[in-house]
Amino acid sequence: MIPQDLAPTREAALARLAAVDAAAYARSRNHLQGAVTGLSPYLTHGLLTVPECLAALGLPPQHKLVYEFGWREFFRHVWDHRGEAIFRNLHEGPLPDAAYLRELPQDIRRGATGVPVVDQAVRTLYATGTLHNHARMWLASYVVHGRKVHWRAGADWLYAHLLDGDLASNHLSWQWVAGTGSHKPYLFDAANVARFAPRDWHSWGSAIDLSYEAWDALARRSDRLPAGQGGGGLEEPALLHRPTMGVRPEAFEAAEVWLAHPWALGEPPPGMRVVGVVITDAHRQRPWSETRWQWVLSRLAGLSDQLWVGSAAEVAGALAGVPRVLTLANPHVDPWLPKGAELLPEARHFKSVSPVCGSFSRWWERVQRRT
Repeated sequence: MIPQDLAPTREAALARLAAVDAAAYARSRNHLQGAVTGLSPYLTHGLLTVPECLAALGLPPQHKLVYEFGWREFFRHVWDHRGEAIFRNLHEGPLPDAAYLRELPQDIRRGATGVPVVDQAVRTLYATGTLHNHARMWLASYVVHGRKVHWRAGADWLYAHLLDGDLASNHLSWQWVAGTGSHKPYLFDAANVARFAPRDWHSWGSAIDLSYEAWDALARRSDRLPAGQGGGGLEEPALLHRPTMGVRPEAFEAAEVWLAHPWALGEPPPGMRVVGVVITDAHRQRPWSETRWQWVLSRLAGLSDQLWVGSAAEVAGALAGVPRVLTLANPHVDPWLPKGAELLPEARHFKSVSPVCGSFSRWWERVQRRT
């Protein structure tokens, strides 16, 4: 079910932006009931841009919220330079890859581990398609360091269910937690959960109620926390490789066309014919929940004169007679866009730097010098 306050419209995005309380965010952002912005789905899918948000907020460069916007662009910087390598370990982690399971256990998928913080996170994810960043970190740490599941299995699963699923932000965040993209693994304990989460998330006396020293030792050993006992739990929402609405691409005549795709849901250029496209090749290995498909398709249908669902070859063939095709570049879909299309660059706030920076702190230092 799509949360009512996250409607897939430009009006809802701008209302969210206008409601941001930057001072409250800086004070309370780590609390699950804190003043988070809720902007992430709109940024991921192109209804808002980072420069637009920062211009509207008018914050000083060192404000905590500017810093958090920086993380989004840092992750994209890494993807720009490393490409497909972000889906593999950036460097060696606490244990060899062979020590980790390659499939996410069913008790985690069902939210039936018996660890309240984990099960509540899964329930929230399935019910809303959203999850507070702190809860994402706790969930990832439990999965990787507690249950010894490879970070890639967890990252793929979480990405599929999130409304704001972004491959760079999601997968590189899992690597940061796993210790394959950072200098040490991210660990947490029951006291940390109790400090920042509501009471029904508290996990005193559960399998994660360990000292940080015990967690660190566990992260560096091949043994794992016990799985949940017995049945019950949730039914994981189905994951779909293509939406159930839309028509097959068909050739037509037009002088120029704007392609609106799932990562280009902002306002199209005025006066252009708009074709919404879901290129199925981009989703063959990365399905989405029905909730995310509904969110994206609702916006695409509202933007477009017609909505196509088809392969890259079908889309390219249908547009072959159109002299000018424009769209917004985005690495989630770029490999499958028509070869002759004009790809407009994504708007970014921070200046591009090269070569790739291995840490956020190094990247931040360099972009601040160039801003």
